[in-house]
Amino acid sequence: MQFDLVTIFPGFFEGIFAHGIVRRALREGLVTVEARDLREYAHDRHRTVDDRPFGGGEGMVLKPEPLAEALEALGIRSREQGSEIRDLGTRVILLSAQGQVFTQAVARELAGLERLVLICGRYEGVDERINELYCDMEISIGDYVLSGGELAAAVVVDATMRLIPGVLGNEASGEFESFGAADAEIDVDVEGVPRSQHGAGGLLDYPQYTRPAEFCGLRVPEVLLNGDHAQIRRWRREQQLRKTLQNRPELLDKAALSAEDIRMIEAMRRQ
Repeated sequence: MQFDLVTIFPGFFEGIFAHGIVRRALREGLVTVEARDLREYAHDRHRTVDDRPFGGGEGMVLKPEPLAEALEALGIRSREQGSEIRDLGTRVILLSAQGQVFTQAVARELAGLERLVLICGRYEGVDERINELYCDMEISIGDYVLSGGELAAAVVVDATMRLIPGVLGNEASGEFESFGAADAEIDVDVEGVPRSQHGAGGLLDYPQYTRPAEFCGLRVPEVLLNGDHAQIRRWRREQQLRKTLQNRPELLDKAALSAEDIRMIEAMRRQ
């Protein structure tokens, strides 16, 4: 998969992508990441890429001409030139605080593509005509404002890339985690607890423990040490529900819940 990042700070990404899983994926040729310097497409003496907003207001806005030229240099055509020209395996994404929230579901969708072109906004944003003419999606990584889209672009690259086959080494690592895709059908045991914890099904993951069994006076929960897999499944499911109820209760509205899940949640709320 190929990632092209349009930015005024191409050096920003050098350290981020020089470590861990991203570095290995780049080395093995599973992904390609190129940072494209927007200022190369500004042709005045000062390589100007921004200007004051029409209608007044604070801050500056990234100009449309350098961005359009940068995208054209990447082979991206505007809608005026015909949307059918766009490669179906390519998406152009504008990172901005006004975009749809980036989620694991969006990352899974993007991981099925061949190429992502990410436009890193700066200042007060990007001239809206670039969004209208070139972009397929507008994405925000959360309800807060960053100094620029570079951090957001790095998040999108990392979250998407790790879902590409071969990147993690162990494919299950991308499934057994918070927000992992649930099984196609929920198979429950006699107590109504899912037999498989394959994927979180939109819930947060359960707590994890490793050796030693005791640390600073705190012991690993006994249920994880007794070898009773039915009890472990039930404990893990209960912990998923408890963690989600505590930290992200809105996720429960969309999660696939069994009757036993609902009973456990109601008991937690009464505590």
